[in-house]
Amino acid sequence: MSEFDPRPLAERLRPRSLAEYVGQPHLVAPGRPLSRALDEGTLHSMVLWGPPGTGKTTLARVLATSVEAEFLTLSAVLSGVKEIREAIAEARRTLDNGRRTVLFVDEVHRFNKAQQDAFLPHIESGLVTFIGATTENPAFELNRALLSRARVYTLESLSSDDLAEVLGRGLECLNTDREAHAGLAPLGLSEEAQGLLLEVAAGDARRLLNALEVVVAGAGQPEGGEIGLDWVRAALAGARVQGFDKGGDAFYDQISALHKSVRGSDPDAALYWFARMLKGGCDPLYIARRVVRIASEDIGNADPRALTIALNAWDTQTRLGSPEGELAVAQAIVFLAVAAKSNAVYKAWKAALADAEQHPDLDVPVHLKNAVTGLAKSAGHGAAYRYDHDAPNGYAAGQRYFPEQLGDRQYYVPVARGLESQIGDKLARLRAADAEAEKDKNGGATQKRSRGVE
Repeated sequence: MSEFDPRPLAERLRPRSLAEYVGQPHLVAPGRPLSRALDEGTLHSMVLWGPPGTGKTTLARVLATSVEAEFLTLSAVLSGVKEIREAIAEARRTLDNGRRTVLFVDEVHRFNKAQQDAFLPHIESGLVTFIGATTENPAFELNRALLSRARVYTLESLSSDDLAEVLGRGLECLNTDREAHAGLAPLGLSEEAQGLLLEVAAGDARRLLNALEVVVAGAGQPEGGEIGLDWVRAALAGARVQGFDKGGDAFYDQISALHKSVRGSDPDAALYWFARMLKGGCDPLYIARRVVRIASEDIGNADPRALTIALNAWDTQTRLGSPEGELAVAQAIVFLAVAAKSNAVYKAWKAALADAEQHPDLDVPVHLKNAVTGLAKSAGHGAAYRYDHDAPNGYAAGQRYFPEQLGDRQYYVPVARGLESQIGDKLARLRAADAEAEKDKNGGATQKRSRGVE
């Protein structure tokens, strides 16, 4: 009888070579970057970025083994400067013995700037080949100096085919244990049971193997030797974890998907992502605030009701809380998704901000200045101003409002959708009246006016 192995299944099945590694073909398939590096017998410093369970630690270990390097590990959760110094000292001893060292740092984003900087001279000198692993976006969480010395590789959630392969290996291993240590016949999994396990895994091989262990451990010897869907449901009751992290990339990916679904006029997808975020534990008020932003950024004046409805939904969520308020937010999301779309105000505002930043000191035209004192009146403030309500049609045609140095700018360009199509028509009529007034002012010769921003 073979000796019992107490290690978790995920650890026991950890691949020892690139041939055993599952997933990430864009990195490890023949001719791809990491496979090519191993073929050439070289290995460079890198950061492996991806969700949990995608094989970051395993890949780092396989790479180190492939180039016959010593593999040292640090966890940024448990380690500090003392542990970093000890690892560097160990790398020096290893180099003295003629071997190089791969220093693997898990959760590297949890190290502060000083701790990350501590690696730099040793990476530059070649004392260690640095491999960091992170679930967070390196561009936001890692020092620029460290990133400049390491290539970033993105690992993706495992596909259904990848997970099915991992599931098959796991079941084979557990069946071997059952036979060797308990004298039990091997088990199978119904197609529906496999499907549920793959769904629970959500692209995470470690989660899949942990779930499989739980399912098989209590299965005994079912009728027909096959584990069915009902048993998997019972064994994993309450164990399903949403693929969502309130502070991580999944959070921002899902709110991005919600926003883009609304912008793309797909109410069904927008509702799905809203539900996903709520199930993952997101504060509904955060989503309500984002919906208000969407109303201004992507609907704007094409349908001004959108902003009112979004604000009402936010207010309803604040007053009623969950779950009652969530229906109002869902209503607003659907309205925004099916509303006419315009980002004209969003673009206009960005252009105006850019001009204000570039020209922060231009004086207010004298005819627009406030003439509240005798001195201001004597300086001509407001003297040439024409009061629009006294003008024909309530519009003082030809009057200018920008600083003279800017000419006339046009930031806001309405789209031909929703209410903005009517706004566009009105602005066209007003500009025609401006041109006519300018023509009259110059005795029939129309002066060319610079619009600056088109």
